Amino acid sequence: MSSNVQNITKTAVFAALICVVAPFSVPIGAIPISLATLAVYLAAGTLGKKLGTLAVAVYILIGAVGLPVFSGFGSGLPKLLGVTGGFIVGYIPLAFITGCFSGSNVLRPIGMVLGTIALYALGTIWFMLTTNSGVVYSLTVCVLPFLLGDAAKIVIASALSPALTAALSKLKPAA
Repeated sequence: MSSNVQNITKTAVFAALICVVAPFSVPIGAIPISLATLAVYLAAGTLGKKLGTLAVAVYILIGAVGLPVFSGFGSGLPKLLGVTGGFIVGYIPLAFITGCFSGSNVLRPIGMVLGTIALYALGTIWFMLTTNSGVVYSLTVCVLPFLLGDAAKIVIASALSPALTAALSKLKPAA
């Protein structure tokens, strides 16, 4: 298997992982708790900035064309343009920033934290614009409920990404 085919396969597998886990969510308010961030951390932490971000973009395109892969099994442009759309689009900078730090086991969690800050910023600003809400209210809805869970996801992804990276590096081209 050529390296291009391997890269396409890895990207597709991680896009599929995001598609499988993202729809399952806990509705705690306007912004649900989802495992999508964990899958994005794993994709970017394992594949790096280029392929990890591409996996996220593929996930977003799959949802945009109508497959129910967004939280609560949502899909389509109305979901992307709705109150949670900023978080969905925010997965792109989350993946890119995380991927920039994926080459180092020590720095990887820092990249995840920095990427999460970008995710929160984009998602919260988008929420404020779509709901005409103030900053304090928006932070209590869009950030505070997610801090502990996202910290746990970062710990899990930081532990799993090196093992996944090592396993993927051992794959040999088919003869």
